[in-house]
Amino acid sequence: MAGFWGRRDREEEARLAAADSGLALRARTALVTADERIRVTQDELAFAVAELGEPATAELRVGLEAVREHLTEAFQLHQLNHDEIPDTAEELRTRNARIVQLCEWAEEVLDERTEPLKAKIERVRAAPQLLAGIRRETAELQQRLPQMRETIARLQRHYSEAALQRVRITADEAERVLEFALHSADVAERRRAAGRNEEANLALETAIETVRRADAIIDGVDEFEIEAMRAQSTLAEVIADSRGDLIAAAGLSGSPPVAEAMRGLEAALGRLASGGAASDPFADLAALSGANAALDEAVARARERAARPLPSIEHVRHDLAAADRALGVASGLINGHRGWIGADARTRFAEAQRIRTEIEPLIPSEETREEAQQLARRVAQLAGEAVQLAQRDIDSSRPDDDDWGPRGGRGDGPRGGRGGSPLGDSGNILGPVLGGVILGGLLGEIFD
Repeated sequence: MAGFWGRRDREEEARLAAADSGLALRARTALVTADERIRVTQDELAFAVAELGEPATAELRVGLEAVREHLTEAFQLHQLNHDEIPDTAEELRTRNARIVQLCEWAEEVLDERTEPLKAKIERVRAAPQLLAGIRRETAELQQRLPQMRETIARLQRHYSEAALQRVRITADEAERVLEFALHSADVAERRRAAGRNEEANLALETAIETVRRADAIIDGVDEFEIEAMRAQSTLAEVIADSRGDLIAAAGLSGSPPVAEAMRGLEAALGRLASGGAASDPFADLAALSGANAALDEAVARARERAARPLPSIEHVRHDLAAADRALGVASGLINGHRGWIGADARTRFAEAQRIRTEIEPLIPSEETREEAQQLARRVAQLAGEAVQLAQRDIDSSRPDDDDWGPRGGRGDGPRGGRGGSPLGDSGNILGPVLGGVILGGLLGEIFD
């Protein structure tokens, strides 16, 4: 056994030695890689400052200084690993792990700070090509301006001022945007030639964004015309559908909601522009679709009502009277036996009373009369449940030998056949009352 455990110890030592050796190699490699990355980033920073200016590269400079400071600590730890003072395996392991941690952190910081600058630097390097592209795109967009003017004139003939507010642009304004794009491109070239790279980059970005804006403006006019034609086509379909719906709904015009919805749809149809008058197809479509949907809903509800007739006011009043009678029975039972009535019966009764207060305003309206009837029946149901629960509480609270007979017992009690009650026959009657007195804390005062 001693040989077995000795072999296990040697294997564990060999495994730890191999792990420590791998960690030491990883620390040395990470240190060299991080140091080289700092040197490369320093060169990149110098170029970025020359091309982009100090403000655009400030974060990279701060990050680079922090990385240098922490990498100094990593070099110091590596020096301790190789000085003349002997170190334990645990000390070497701790230092190498810290070196790896510092180097990986340095790589992450430099990646984070250099990544946003890459696209800007690439754009600076490609500035001549970008400026040429801006001028080419501007010339192409300028060639589309006459067509844009024709489109706007055509739109003004067919659509109202309210409809044209959705584009809110003229060809002259688009032309001025394109002129500003060319001016920004010229400024970018002059500033770069003068060595003012930061201003040149700002002008280049402005020119690129301005060309994009001009392209969106010109495309927007064409897209508006297409969408307006689609709205007109859909409007024609909705008009035909609405007229058919009015004919179909005529048989239900006796229903006030249907009649009102029909008048609303007819009014919406009457407000549509006639002939070649300028219109707003978007607003017309929205108004007509809303009126059409309102009629569809009213017709659906009328048909549902026809399949399920509305109860008369007299019928609802009858159900409400029944509910009131049930409430009266429950009230009499609970108030007469308050000492024996538990929470369940009281809760049902309270809920029935609450619902009862909501019913009256609902009865006159046809829209809510059926709800009123349902609530009245709910009140009667809750009151009935309250009575049943109250009776259960009373039955469970009376003495076992009390069958509520005229003499109060199955046989003569020790006090002359009164079931042992000190109050005689009145004991059965006053039981609930005394229960309420006990709950109220007055029994001692009454019999004092």
